[in-house]
Amino acid sequence: MTDRILDFLRHRRDEGPCMVLDLDVVRENYARFAQALPDTRVYYAVKANPDARVLDLLARLGSSFDTASVVEIEQVLAVGVGADRISYGNTIKKERDIARAFALGVRLFAVDSEAEVEKIARAAPGSRVFCRILSDGSGAEWPLSRKFGCAPAMAAGILELAHRLGLVAHGLSFHVGSQQRNPRMWDGALKDCGAIFRDLAERGITLNMVNLGGGFPTRYLKDVPAVKAYGQAIFRALRRHFGNRIPETIIEPGRGMVGNAGMIEAEVVLISRKSAEDKVKWVYLDIGKFNGLAETMDEMIRYPIRTAFDDDALEPCVLAGPSCDSVDVLYEKDPYMLPVSLEIGAKVLIEGCGAYTTTYSTVGFNGFPPLKSYVI
Repeated sequence: MTDRILDFLRHRRDEGPCMVLDLDVVRENYARFAQALPDTRVYYAVKANPDARVLDLLARLGSSFDTASVVEIEQVLAVGVGADRISYGNTIKKERDIARAFALGVRLFAVDSEAEVEKIARAAPGSRVFCRILSDGSGAEWPLSRKFGCAPAMAAGILELAHRLGLVAHGLSFHVGSQQRNPRMWDGALKDCGAIFRDLAERGITLNMVNLGGGFPTRYLKDVPAVKAYGQAIFRALRRHFGNRIPETIIEPGRGMVGNAGMIEAEVVLISRKSAEDKVKWVYLDIGKFNGLAETMDEMIRYPIRTAFDDDALEPCVLAGPSCDSVDVLYEKDPYMLPVSLEIGAKVLIEGCGAYTTTYSTVGFNGFPPLKSYVI
């Protein structure tokens, strides 16, 4: 929460829930990453928040960009970024999309299977590829599944195939899980990377790059280590597993870059109980899972919520969204403590919403419009 955001909300016309993002915070976050990992190139994860003003600021600061689709590539190019600063980091791509990215100038692609290598060899000949390996996401509040990445034992064969097909076997990547609160979790994945580098060197193939992925957290209800702590832990792990021959490294911060820069203002629509004996009230907001708060799924991300009544006594409440879908409940298994005096029509401020909110908002489900976004 910043004074600039609060001042904007005081003067805006009330037209339903909105997310407001402060570019000054994004600028500060970029500086922290650059200082904590000075020899590592930043590839901002566009999917976290693709607003053109965010992309423009980061481009002017010197960031490169991790994209997941042709549309995201075009969004980055539209703010004047050269294609040499773009990675097509999604391991699941249609061959025609690979060809389109190649035509736009992109030459860096992620893979995690031989079939993906073969598509890139046909549609983007001579490009650089990096192979994503599976890693342990324990410690992350939003752990990633086995959907992306291959077993480390498969990576050398995949990159050797890329080499044989005329691609540049450039390196490896991994992701330790989003909102990773343990800086030491990069160590195990870097150990695997070191072994794969040595395996391929014995086959006559020299890798040059390790993509350290994202996972850098923002603060929600729990404190998180400073970016500096992640930089120190990652550098120690690189020295441990690569000695003095540390490869080129890149990072893909998304949540850690923009999460704490944004805040949602919402409104209490209804407060009720399900029975006369029910000790837990239900509080319904005008925003829910389908218009911005999808990361409350399984109650994994617990956003800080502020109200004008926070000095009053608190009580446990079920927090839910406005739609006619029964899964649109934000916090029920672990009820949220809210003021006893909270009333219908009151505004609530939901912090840490700069990432994965506007992009998770549906287009008109139940007739509710997409989440409005303001960048200041």
